[in-house]
Amino acid sequence: MKVQAYVLRALRYYWDRPKPPLYPGNFIHPVVVVGSAPASAMPCGFDGSYHVITINGSQTVTERWGRAKPDVTFMTGKQVLGWNANAVSVRSVVEGRSTGLLIVTIWPRPIEALAPALDHMDYQHDDLRVLTSMQRIALHHAVLGSLNLELSVEERFSNGLTGVLYALASGAPAVIISGIDPLSSGHVYNDRNLRRQHSDTDAQTLRALVKRGHPLYTADLHVGRALGIPLWQPSGG
Repeated sequence: MKVQAYVLRALRYYWDRPKPPLYPGNFIHPVVVVGSAPASAMPCGFDGSYHVITINGSQTVTERWGRAKPDVTFMTGKQVLGWNANAVSVRSVVEGRSTGLLIVTIWPRPIEALAPALDHMDYQHDDLRVLTSMQRIALHHAVLGSLNLELSVEERFSNGLTGVLYALASGAPAVIISGIDPLSSGHVYNDRNLRRQHSDTDAQTLRALVKRGHPLYTADLHVGRALGIPLWQPSGG
């Protein structure tokens, strides 16, 4: 059954020929992708020239760095609609705040229902997009040259990795991850110590990016040591 599902989904992908979404104008400076792992370090040399991508509620981290409004935020549909502990925590963190481009992934309702839901959250944005599963697959394909058809939750890569692939596809000269640690549990915006999904796929993808020579770095020393990702230095070395 899994082989059949793979073939059908691959056929749909090649039939639809989705284009990977790109940041308007592309990224011309280093991009920091900030996840929600409990430990995250501000990259060395971080200043106003860096582009910032936040994931779900990680804006609480970048605010402490002096960047109240990120350039891009990736948020899953369940964080907008859900009532589990994580979703409630994310909404409480972003309430009354704003982002540049808000990209909602895995949105389960008609697009017309998204704006009212966001209004209820009181989370402002300059631009709004929905990222489909086919576009996520296209991002992976464009950057790594292979297909991840996301046939199961375990095989699906996280929003943090989506942000990394988005930055690389959009021409970022360097991508620095902070608070993206597939081997950790828990989230910076609550104390529930919830298990991190997609951990194996995320770790494999990060290692593959480094192996293929993509300009991927980390600001978190423990992540670099565990996954073989170079530590960011402003010179790019």
